[in-house]
Amino acid sequence: MDSLQDLLAVQQPDKAQAEQMIALINELIVNDFDKLVQLLYRLDIDELKLKTILRNNPDTDAGKIITALIIERQLQKKKSREEFRTKRGGD
Repeated sequence: MDSLQDLLAVQQPDKAQAEQMIALINELIVNDFDKLVQLLYRLDIDELKLKTILRNNPDTDAGKIITALIIERQLQKKKSREEFRTKRGGD
């Protein structure tokens, strides 16, 4: 099993990697919630969006929701970096 840091480095995780991430996030929810909160802050996950989605989906695995938001945010950051590089390259 990959570490959470290894999985976060993957730009577009495959299904198996996403499942590993879900398991690791769920482990943090149960065993080290403070570490999870720090991770979400460091990754710049929108707290209000997360709370709203969790509240509106009480029967959905929280680890799945959090993992989806992490992947979405990582892809947003990748896109922003690419757009920035393109703009800088055009100067």
